[in-house]
Amino acid sequence: MIKYSFSRLNKILLCILACFVFYMAKSQRPNIIYIMTDDMGYADLSGYGGKSFSTPYLDKLASEGVKFVNAYAAGPLCTPTRAAFFTGRYPARTPVGLIEPLTNSRKDSSFGLTTAYPSVATLLKAAGYQTALIGKWHLGSLPQHSPIINGFDYFFGIHTGAADYISHRGHGVAHDLYENDEFVYPSGYLTDLFAQKATAFLKQSHKKPFFLALTFTAPHWPWQGPGDKAYADSLDFRKGGSPAIYAAMMKSLDDAIGQIMNALGEQNLAEKTLVIFTNDNGGEKFSDNGGLSNAKSTLWEGGIRVPAFVRWPGKILPAVTNQVAVTMDWTATILAAAKVKPQKGFALDGLNLLPVLMGSKKKIVERTLYWRTFQRSQQKAIRVGDWKYLQDPQGEYLFNLKEDFGEKVNLKEKEPARFLKLKKMYAEWEKQMLPPLAL
Repeated sequence: MIKYSFSRLNKILLCILACFVFYMAKSQRPNIIYIMTDDMGYADLSGYGGKSFSTPYLDKLASEGVKFVNAYAAGPLCTPTRAAFFTGRYPARTPVGLIEPLTNSRKDSSFGLTTAYPSVATLLKAAGYQTALIGKWHLGSLPQHSPIINGFDYFFGIHTGAADYISHRGHGVAHDLYENDEFVYPSGYLTDLFAQKATAFLKQSHKKPFFLALTFTAPHWPWQGPGDKAYADSLDFRKGGSPAIYAAMMKSLDDAIGQIMNALGEQNLAEKTLVIFTNDNGGEKFSDNGGLSNAKSTLWEGGIRVPAFVRWPGKILPAVTNQVAVTMDWTATILAAAKVKPQKGFALDGLNLLPVLMGSKKKIVERTLYWRTFQRSQQKAIRVGDWKYLQDPQGEYLFNLKEDFGEKVNLKEKEPARFLKLKKMYAEWEKQMLPPLAL
């Protein structure tokens, strides 16, 4: 007969208990859906004050979770914000994040996200998640920049910044629709195709928790609604359009997200899934920016403030928050929910917002956020609490965003000490970033 000492039995029991706790923690990790739309205005959604058209499915999603009214994109253009989300760091920490935005020019072709910079998908996949990206990549078109190389088990979408919604011709390329690393040629409206692929993914049998990044191209140009004709090869994607076409694009997008959320519910996955919705930058030609100054491509509020909301039934109660948030926060929050740590040497710039979302942190966390854009317009900005310093080609500004949502009153002369303090803080931050690249 084998005899065990009481001390040894304790050690064995503790080991078994630790293994059980570790297993339970891993098994209870949520599925994660991250939805990013493209060029949506701050007030395009009815829930954010939009009156030109209704967005019932997105409004419902927002009402079921925490709605942010002070959420920001990490950049005023597509590529920098995407680089920020996938790496969890400021765009200016990665070479591809310096391209504003990435084009198909020969000069830009060597830039893209590589495995030298660990992505949120890479980290989640290594931790046992099934990963999928459906939609727009815009972080490089060469093989070494592929979504598959960067941590995704599955990819369906476009590599470039925009594609014809009907023909799937890319911006500057003859065709731009891929499944994994191969061209595919399905017929259909692009937003609908993304919804179909996402719905099919949700209906799969999932033996592991999943991370689904849904990066819609809508409502980015070309301006085409369902049933419209493809653009002629000679026609610039940025031409044409109308408020009515834009409304049709938004309805299609809203319907697509409704279809995906319905599929999630039908699979009994809603309570097991953390859903984050946001946008990549401010609105453009036909967007409603809700009284914010300026638009996409600028560091005025209209270029960087975005709608955002988070739903997790049973974990997050419906609320509206004034908490300031930025793109990298969603990365940090996703990794925290999945119980995954960032890779050593690549500290996140974002804040884990789970304590705010789940109510354990009652007070608003004061933030200091930074922005820089250089290639098409040289601008700098920092937000500290309610105060914002901004520099653009026309001058320098200081705004109190709590009192002046639309950035109408420049307080530079009335608050010289605060103005200089924020300007100095910005200069110190910029020293830590990669130097900007000329266009």
